[in-house]
Amino acid sequence: MAGPLDGVRVLELPAIGPVPFLGMLLADLGADVIRIDRLPGAAGLGDLMAASPMGRGRRSIAIDLRKPGGAAAAVRIAQGCDALIEGFRPGVAERLGIGPDEVLARNPALVYGRMTGWGQDGPLAPTAGHDITYLAITGLLHGIGTAAGPPIPPVNYVADFGGGAMFLAAGLLAALLHARASGEGQVVDAAMVDGASYLGSMTRAFVSRGTWKDEREANMIDGGAPNYRCYEAADGKWVAVGALEPQFWSALVRTLGFDEASTPTPYAPDDWDACRKLLADTFRTRTRDEWAETFAGLDACVAPVLSLEEALQHPHNVTRATFVDVDGAPMPAPAPRFSRTQGTAGPVAEIGRATVELLTEAGYGDAELAALRTAGAIE
Repeated sequence: MAGPLDGVRVLELPAIGPVPFLGMLLADLGADVIRIDRLPGAAGLGDLMAASPMGRGRRSIAIDLRKPGGAAAAVRIAQGCDALIEGFRPGVAERLGIGPDEVLARNPALVYGRMTGWGQDGPLAPTAGHDITYLAITGLLHGIGTAAGPPIPPVNYVADFGGGAMFLAAGLLAALLHARASGEGQVVDAAMVDGASYLGSMTRAFVSRGTWKDEREANMIDGGAPNYRCYEAADGKWVAVGALEPQFWSALVRTLGFDEASTPTPYAPDDWDACRKLLADTFRTRTRDEWAETFAGLDACVAPVLSLEEALQHPHNVTRATFVDVDGAPMPAPAPRFSRTQGTAGPVAEIGRATVELLTEAGYGDAELAALRTAGAIE
């Protein structure tokens, strides 16, 4: 069954992090994603990601965009695409000769997706950064971690993939709908700092109402409240408690064997310390898996904190086939799911395998291919 993006062709320029993730997402949804990789031997982090299960589902063409004819070949391929995604620093694509002006002049209906940490303008735009630094200036990193310790980076889930790849995905699809209706392409500027800031909309709404403290572990859903945090079990593993609403809190208290009327309540901040201590002492009396069995099927919002390896075997994940095999590696299955056009996780493409095929599709003849080889743009 073809995915919902069947018939959409996307050109993915060399990058790391959120751009390859987005390329994987679009391919999983059925798009024909053409990924430009560096020539074999020019090893780097991007090549490692391309050869990993995140590089699945695409056709790969190996081009040196800096060599004569390399960028022109990419532009010719883009002429037959609906969208292009790139993750260079501002100005790099233009210097290579594959910026939006060059591409949109040849293909006015194309959507040109740009992924950067800081955006295409602003004082930080030309500087380097990573998820942790993008998240730092949004105000969000300040609120993650324990009250007594430093802010803790949430891996690179929030800025790179949540604020970056997923926002560019939404922007790209919105612009594609507009292009199909109007014939007009455009540039989508996705900055991780913008997207991550947008993810903090609910917190900022609470701040504006005076219901959120700009501190760590001081609020209902940041680990401050006793009914929304993790507790250590007898075996040193952890149990996640999310019994926010009164009905879930009541179920939690009853299951633990307490009388709710005489138990410190999470709905009175003055009781938080006593409530946390009671729950901490209680959860230390049994192992994580014993607690998981106790709460299984109950509406108490309690779950075992699983390792990445353990998550593969959880009955719910197994039943839903949440993870699939991609070239021998367990990977998340394509999401979300569709009733009519469900996509699939394709195989990992060998870097450069489709070079001649794709250039031929773009109209290159034998003489032009030979010229590219002579120039060192392809092998």
